[in-house]
Amino acid sequence: MILVTGGTGLVGSHLLFKLVKKGYKVRATFRSKKKIDAAKHVFSYYTKQVDDLFSQIEWVEAHLNDIPALTIAFKDISKVYHCAALVSFDPNDYITLRRVNIEGTANIVNLCLANNIKKLCYVSSVAAIGHGESSDIVITENTNWIPEDDHNVYAITKYGAEIEVWRGTQEGLETVVVNPGFIFGPGFWRTSSGSLFKKIYKGLSHYTTGVTGYVDIDDVVIAMMQLMDSAIKNERYILVSDNLSFKEFATKVAQEFKVKPPKKEASKKLLQIVWRLDWLNHFIRGKRRKLTKQMAGTISEKYYYSNKKIIADLDFKFKPIDESLSETCRFFLLDLEK
Repeated sequence: MILVTGGTGLVGSHLLFKLVKKGYKVRATFRSKKKIDAAKHVFSYYTKQVDDLFSQIEWVEAHLNDIPALTIAFKDISKVYHCAALVSFDPNDYITLRRVNIEGTANIVNLCLANNIKKLCYVSSVAAIGHGESSDIVITENTNWIPEDDHNVYAITKYGAEIEVWRGTQEGLETVVVNPGFIFGPGFWRTSSGSLFKKIYKGLSHYTTGVTGYVDIDDVVIAMMQLMDSAIKNERYILVSDNLSFKEFATKVAQEFKVKPPKKEASKKLLQIVWRLDWLNHFIRGKRRKLTKQMAGTISEKYYYSNKKIIADLDFKFKPIDESLSETCRFFLLDLEK
């Protein structure tokens, strides 16, 4: 049996569909029953047999720091996909991020070792790779993480989580780590990358000059499954289909929605002002942070990621990004009509 942690998230729900569709026996963890319906809705994008397929999943309520519940979830498991994580760039969430992403991953690794799990797939992020030296034009799996850099809190905890995974390999656990770029796909329009599609649809006036890697959710889960079914072990893989500027990405999405793309550039100077005002709003009124100093820097920089390793080792073929974006936008519009 296969265990998927974070089964109600973007990656977890799409992974569950593909696993069940292929006939695997699957168990998945969740934190809130309310989110199970969102995962089920993802199935509806791809099949009319939603109830039949979704009913094959065995659900277990288990937080990453709830050892007794996780122990139950690990019973009779042979392989694990660890997709669960907390995503936040707010420095005020740092302690919670450490507890979920680092300590929670350590718990998963320890249970894998204790239960003689055959293989673990950990869903990390390109944020955990770091950006290397200024002379590094293209970021690869071997690019150094520089501790002195001003990393955001999410990146720090994903890097810390990877350390726990690599520790597991030293203790005999076979592992593959995937480092996706900005993952997009249908569902979860209020959170995750889905909220960006919603903002573009409603009308986004500004764009940033930053460049980063983008990848379709379909490519992510297919790569994960192929890696788990392969003899590859103790390796990491960047999953990025295209490196695009935010302006390029937003324009492509706007064109699919037939709405106006962002026209005004959010300069570095403007972002410096905005993140300070955001901090002041948090300090005086207690409002949740929307733009931190680190994020203002990240969305202005140009980061180019290499996907050569996954292509070479698996002969992997990424979907054309225009096709991927068109499909995601189509599902967004269909959901909007409901």
